[in-house]
Amino acid sequence: MSYEPRLAAALSGATMRQLSHWRKSTAARGAVLVPELSAARPVLYSFRDVVALRVCVRLRQEASLQKIRRALDTLRDGLDEREHLSGYRLVAGDGTIYLAAPDHAVDLVRRRGNVVIHDMVDVLQPFYRNGRQIPALLRPRNHLTVDPLVRGGEPVIEGTRIPASEVAALLRDGVPPESIKDFYPGVAPEAARDAADFTAYVDSYSDEGPRQAAS
Repeated sequence: MSYEPRLAAALSGATMRQLSHWRKSTAARGAVLVPELSAARPVLYSFRDVVALRVCVRLRQEASLQKIRRALDTLRDGLDEREHLSGYRLVAGDGTIYLAAPDHAVDLVRRRGNVVIHDMVDVLQPFYRNGRQIPALLRPRNHLTVDPLVRGGEPVIEGTRIPASEVAALLRDGVPPESIKDFYPGVAPEAARDAADFTAYVDSYSDEGPRQAAS
């Protein structure tokens, strides 16, 4: 499963403009995140990319983009950490960004040595961004799940391999939620409504205009 930018944005909380901006390097700093599947059109993100994007969105709520780029440069060049960004736990606080380990954290911006962090953020859980709730990554709706081992991480009806998008398409074609079982036995009306609601949420990312910040 690969995630096109709209779905990657919906699952991570990033805006479409941020996705584009974060893929690019600057004269002074490297890119925030380059999709590991395809950085050229059609741009495609992996599940690990989506996890990393959620990290970046959470960091951006508390730190400037300049600090994020500086922290990532320290991580990659200063500490020679070359694993995928999703494999690191990064936390913003006290005007800097830390690389968190189980018992300490490394300051990636000011490089002032190790500190102890007591408040850790789980980026897989729901959070709010600009008044919009970004859903839990592994359960974006009550009856939907995202599992990289099931259809590569495509959102599906809980307990099945049925894509939420296919169920939502039937509802858009006029099939009542109570009749979805005629097409997909075992899919309850509540699950069908969740599929439609989540798909509408994903589609809302197509309406982002040029006014949205790319920082």
